Amino acid sequence: MRFIIVPGWRDSGPGHWQSLWTERLSGAVRVQQDDWITPSRKAWVSTIARTILQQGEPVVVVAHSLGCIATTHLPPEAAARIQGALLVAPADPERRAVLSDFAPVPYQKLPYRNVLVASSNDPFCPVRLAGAYARAWGSEFVRMQDAGHINIESGHGEWPLGLALLQSLAGDVPLRAAGPDAASSSTSVFSSPFGSLEIA
Repeated sequence: MRFIIVPGWRDSGPGHWQSLWTERLSGAVRVQQDDWITPSRKAWVSTIARTILQQGEPVVVVAHSLGCIATTHLPPEAAARIQGALLVAPADPERRAVLSDFAPVPYQKLPYRNVLVASSNDPFCPVRLAGAYARAWGSEFVRMQDAGHINIESGHGEWPLGLALLQSLAGDVPLRAAGPDAASSSTSVFSSPFGSLEIA
């Protein structure tokens, strides 16, 4: 299995959990966009789709911010290769002009299991909107308290909860992450599909 790391606007810098996971997860492939500053939906979606289709096995997508929205725009042939997706701190492209090419956001159920993680005080996406995304996409919704944009600025570097959620999507496939094994103890976080988990 391959883990496709999909950063958001301006990429994920050093110390960000996406950067750490790219280095440490077995089978991780990071999407590289030509333009991180003025994103084009056509270009971004094409790059993500090509990266997925180049893999010779099923993939789990690990997306952050605008990467989540780009993932929901993927064409059917790419979406069909996705076994699951961890969608973290989705963006709100209708509120930020530089991201407006990604609006309107698709509001239909995604054809694969997905977990959407949002924060109660994300400055870039109100948690109510994230909840609306989750309902539309058929997501298992994880609402974190006061976690900001769930990035390095809000103190989410290693982010063991994220690894546990990723393990729940990967099933029996070992993540083989370096450092403390945070993923092994929380694989039963969800008691039922499309449930909701409150994280204090």
